[in-house]
Amino acid sequence: MKLLVGDPGMWEPPAGGVAVSIGVFDGVHLGHLHMLQILRDEASGLGGLPVGAVTFDRHPLTTIAPERVPPLITTPDERLARFEVAALDFAAVLTFEEKMRSLTADDFVRAVLADGLGARLVVVGDGFRFGLNAAGDVDGLRRLGDHFGFAVRTVQLLENEAGPVSSSAIRAAVADGDVAGAAPLLGRHFSRTGLVVAGDHRGAGIGFPTANLRVRPGLLLPGGGVYAAFATVDAHRRPAVVNIGVRPTFDGSRQVVEAHLLDYSGDLYGQELTLEFVARLRAEERFESVGDLVAQIGRDVDAARRLLQSP
Repeated sequence: MKLLVGDPGMWEPPAGGVAVSIGVFDGVHLGHLHMLQILRDEASGLGGLPVGAVTFDRHPLTTIAPERVPPLITTPDERLARFEVAALDFAAVLTFEEKMRSLTADDFVRAVLADGLGARLVVVGDGFRFGLNAAGDVDGLRRLGDHFGFAVRTVQLLENEAGPVSSSAIRAAVADGDVAGAAPLLGRHFSRTGLVVAGDHRGAGIGFPTANLRVRPGLLLPGGGVYAAFATVDAHRRPAVVNIGVRPTFDGSRQVVEAHLLDYSGDLYGQELTLEFVARLRAEERFESVGDLVAQIGRDVDAARRLLQSP
């Protein structure tokens, strides 16, 4: 997949033009993949145009209204990796700073779609807005398409048995601890990657050593509780029990993400660990004694083992 970054005026569009979709694409969920498949199908009918996505190096609200930025489902690098899995030919990543924010709808289309990419087909959601103050809409995009020589196709919000597929719905489910409910919207388990850092070794002291994850600020995490998950490090995927919370039995106050890898012993410090959250086992709770906590963790391990080994 070709990566286009920086000033669109420096890009070199293919002579025959491209087919492109535009959006934040946070999560690259089933709704996004549905739209990209429609893009691909339409492009094949136009002589097999190269297919790609225009997205941003940060959530636009980071610049427009920082207080309203949602926690992100995917990092920018994870989003690009998902584009590669979706077999896009290219991804164009715009730097969303004040200069980009201040472009009118007409200027955005001229600079990015027409001059930068030579677009011949643009596929967007039917509620798509763009340009300064989100003044541009689908009707305006069609008008600009007529002027610059590209067709516009809109796609309705995808719904499946889990409900409307959107980044907002996924964030709400994950924040509520319903990672199992988020999976049918994402098309995969919700996952989070972090660096394993030193903890206070309380887990090891009670017989359940944990890998403590440092997660980048601004990223979505499941609501507090205990989860069955898969943990991947160095391409090895193992079942795990994950606690997210403040460890109230030890009078904690700082949120931690700690994973106990089943049937594993080893030093993971300094390594990147990816957690795929499969199901919430229970809420985090305060126990009267460490012995009660140990007994409950044992039950959590048994429950996770059964769940993660099931077909």
